[in-house]
Amino acid sequence: MKPRTTLLAMFVLLGVTILNACGSPAVEAPAAMYAEELLPEQSADMAPAMPAEGEAAAKSAIQDGSVYETGSTENIAVTTHLIIKSADMRLLVEDSDQAMDRLTQIVSDSGGYIISSRVWNQAHLDGKNYKYATLTMGVPVESFERTLNRLRGISLEVLDETASGEDVTDQYVDLQSQLINLEATRDRIQSFLEDAQTVDEALRINQQLSEIERQIEETKGRINYLQDRSSYSTITVTIEPELPEIEPTPTPEPKGWQPGETVGNAWETLTKAYQGIIDLLIWFLLVLVPIFAPPALIIWLIIKWVTRKTGKPS
Repeated sequence: MKPRTTLLAMFVLLGVTILNACGSPAVEAPAAMYAEELLPEQSADMAPAMPAEGEAAAKSAIQDGSVYETGSTENIAVTTHLIIKSADMRLLVEDSDQAMDRLTQIVSDSGGYIISSRVWNQAHLDGKNYKYATLTMGVPVESFERTLNRLRGISLEVLDETASGEDVTDQYVDLQSQLINLEATRDRIQSFLEDAQTVDEALRINQQLSEIERQIEETKGRINYLQDRSSYSTITVTIEPELPEIEPTPTPEPKGWQPGETVGNAWETLTKAYQGIIDLLIWFLLVLVPIFAPPALIIWLIIKWVTRKTGKPS
């Protein structure tokens, strides 16, 4: 029994070495570690019940790495290239509100949706506020070019336009291959879980199974992301209103020496000075004298009377 266990362990180590040399995906490492730890322990208990042919098949499966790979030589068929398309546009429009309404209608007609939008007002040199807007939309990839043409039609001028595409077909195929291998590994680990003899073995197997299932969900999420991004293209449109032209203020030309104008300005200043003095005298005579003259006269008479009375001999 012991030589059989030793031989089985050698096959496991050989299979792991072959997998590492072939560059197997990193996600398969937990299953490989589990096979290396579990099979030497299980072989002693399971060997009596395993037929000779079944044992040979298990050794062959471990040796050629079928625990981690499906063994299928067929390539994953992809009917078309997966390309993530995106575009950015700056449009000069006559009326921002009308342009936004037409843009929304174009998105609806193409079967797309608005991802985000931003609207703001900006003051111009003429003192008025003009409306600007930025909208990001998602449209079906088959309507990408047609939508761009319709967007160009709502503008007076296309100020800027950039379009790009990213081919993610290779990533998609790699993820599909990883998913197939992960699901095969999961099924294999589940079969080990059914054959677990102790609670400790079941816990260790279940831990490896949980890790594989987590990687399967992550891979499915990335596959769905690539499918969604390649199915809908992203277009970002910035709307700028047409602004009125502002005529530049003419630069005043410097004047030469004009003595006549200087004399006129001096005479005008002198006239204004005399006018100010005369206005002050008028205010003094008509306002200040009537106000302060009576009280001053009364005070003077009182002082005069008191002085005269104190000056008489007793």
